[in-house]
Amino acid sequence: MSTLKKSVKISGKGIHSGNPVDIVVLPSKKYGIFFQRTDIPNSDLILATYDNVGETKMRNTTIGNLRGAHVQTIEHLMAALFIAGIDSAIIQINGAETPIIDGSAEHFYQEFIKAGVTGGARKKIIVKRTVIAHAAELRRGMNVFVRMKWWLINTLAGRKSNGYVKLEPNDGKALEITATLIYPEKIIGNQSYSYVFDGTKKSVADFVKNIARARTFGKFSEWKYLKAHGMGRGADETNVIALNNRGDGTLNKTIWPDEFVRHKIIDAIGDMYTSGGFVIGRLESFKGSHALNNLVLKKLFSDASNYDIIE
Repeated sequence: MSTLKKSVKISGKGIHSGNPVDIVVLPSKKYGIFFQRTDIPNSDLILATYDNVGETKMRNTTIGNLRGAHVQTIEHLMAALFIAGIDSAIIQINGAETPIIDGSAEHFYQEFIKAGVTGGARKKIIVKRTVIAHAAELRRGMNVFVRMKWWLINTLAGRKSNGYVKLEPNDGKALEITATLIYPEKIIGNQSYSYVFDGTKKSVADFVKNIARARTFGKFSEWKYLKAHGMGRGADETNVIALNNRGDGTLNKTIWPDEFVRHKIIDAIGDMYTSGGFVIGRLESFKGSHALNNLVLKKLFSDASNYDIIE
């Protein structure tokens, strides 16, 4: 079990509401990552696990009761906690969204390292049998109107909804991730990126140098749509890579040409950490999403013969 040596306060704004929000990450002797809404009287702790995910529709991962205490966009924070080696924390938050900061995981990670981490070995979840989640399965779970809307959005955008996320066994020593994006927009096109985390300083340094700063992204036309419908109100050029309407460039500079797919590695790590431990296996994300990440974890844990746990 590992936790912070001292509490960390981080402030910013929510990417959807645009409202200011503060989080205080507290050291904890209780295993697990918990959120607590301080703006809701007598709010219970919200455990950040795959089976407590309430929604993934708004291009983020939301935990808790959608009609009550819940927290949106936890994935960047969760990725930073994982890489920092923190598996026990209580995160007090005075709003419904974690602060987006610059749209990456870097600031969260650096603040945790400044505070210091203390503790022992990680809980490991060893993948023993292959499980796969397909986009078609998500469509089947939608009502007809939502399914038609999804089809229309993807058709107009020129994107095929044929993604999948697969978890399979490996040598039992690391989490190996390969993410692939295929977008009709020329600025993205076909991008792939691989990352291996084995808990060593080298793999941490690789994440910090090559992945942590990768920001979330979206098309400017979609950005305007989201704002008009009460979402994305906190999004701006400081925290989102905005693709122009032609799809052949961005309105702000990218750090790397393939920053888009590198950000998908952050999302995948954050979502995998809702497993409650260090997933050991090979993760293949082909046109993946938060919904597919969540579904593949549900499939993994649906049968005890799919995995082993090493406390």
